Amino acid sequence: MSLTEKDVDHVAKLARLEISPDERALYTKQLAAILEHADGLAKVDVSGVKPTAHILPLQNVFREDLSRPSMPREQVLANAPDKAKGSFRVPKIIE
Repeated sequence: MSLTEKDVDHVAKLARLEISPDERALYTKQLAAILEHADGLAKVDVSGVKPTAHILPLQNVFREDLSRPSMPREQVLANAPDKAKGSFRVPKIIE
């Protein structure tokens, strides 16, 4: 597939980019090289490769959920800058 400067202008317009003539020439070469590489990858025989979502096996890494006592309320609120009725007190943010 040959890429033209007109194609690069179209892509730049879609991306809402303003490019100079020098950049247009540079991007034409670079995008053509990328498309050539992608074309080469498309020709690779992958018929014997099993489709996968990940290359490594995944396993659940979460720990078992165990019930245990929490910290005492007094200890949790010990360093709170403002507290009321056993809770943290925060500034109102609704306008």
